[in-house]
Amino acid sequence: MASNLLNFLDQPYPFYYKGKQLISFALLIFVLSVLFNYFFEPFNNNPREHRMDFFWISVVHSANATLVVLLFLGPIGLLTNEDNWTVRKEILVVLGLFVLIGISQFLIRDLIYDNPYNWSWRYLIEEIRNTCLVGILFFSIIVPINFIRLSREHTTLAARYNATAHPAETAKGPEEILIRTQQKSDDFTLDCSGFLYAKADGNYLEILIVEDGKVHKLLKRMTLKEFETQLEAPDHIIRTHRSYLVNLRHVGDIKGNAQGYQLHLKHHPETIPVSRGMIPLFESRIKV
Repeated sequence: MASNLLNFLDQPYPFYYKGKQLISFALLIFVLSVLFNYFFEPFNNNPREHRMDFFWISVVHSANATLVVLLFLGPIGLLTNEDNWTVRKEILVVLGLFVLIGISQFLIRDLIYDNPYNWSWRYLIEEIRNTCLVGILFFSIIVPINFIRLSREHTTLAARYNATAHPAETAKGPEEILIRTQQKSDDFTLDCSGFLYAKADGNYLEILIVEDGKVHKLLKRMTLKEFETQLEAPDHIIRTHRSYLVNLRHVGDIKGNAQGYQLHLKHHPETIPVSRGMIPLFESRIKV
């Protein structure tokens, strides 16, 4: 049981705290919070202490929580490598978020309630407790459901791909392309049909190719973007991750999880990740 729990906590989990998805998440929190507080009144309220109608109290509490979500998760979204995000990290961040929201709700009590004991340890603890109770209720439902939903979607598509025959396609465009590196003496000609994948490695680029069933690795001083631009990659050669460019014709097997996909090549043991931001492009290019 304990090992199953640890495995679950270390599972990859989608990272949503960035850009439009963060805004959508914050708005969802606002709407759910207003509706839940107003219609269910989950905690004791004394109308004689209210400085405004209870509906507006619900709105203020919810708006305050939404602001904390944006201020707390926004910087995390900018600093976090989303490809390393797990269920464990998601839970820890969410619990930290609950505590901060509880503290912020305590700080605005004087705006909402006419109570001489607003600034007391009792109400600080009460606000944190209430926020955690409601938040845990929401997230104990949302997180597992979302995790299972995404995992099933990606696993199903991967299974469809693996069950489909993928005959070799006739290449379009030139088979050999001259690739210029940052050192002219290191320029080389690439046979696109044998190209497996390229991986960024600091200031260098690892390029793996297969010839006569044998895999060869080239190490060139150039960026992945420079290589991709010169390659003028056709539909079957795509960026699946900020560090990987892959030839889909050499993919032998795909595994799906909640975070995305893992690609296994026919000629090499390297596992190629498909990051969350690249999933729509990847799904549009594979043929199932």
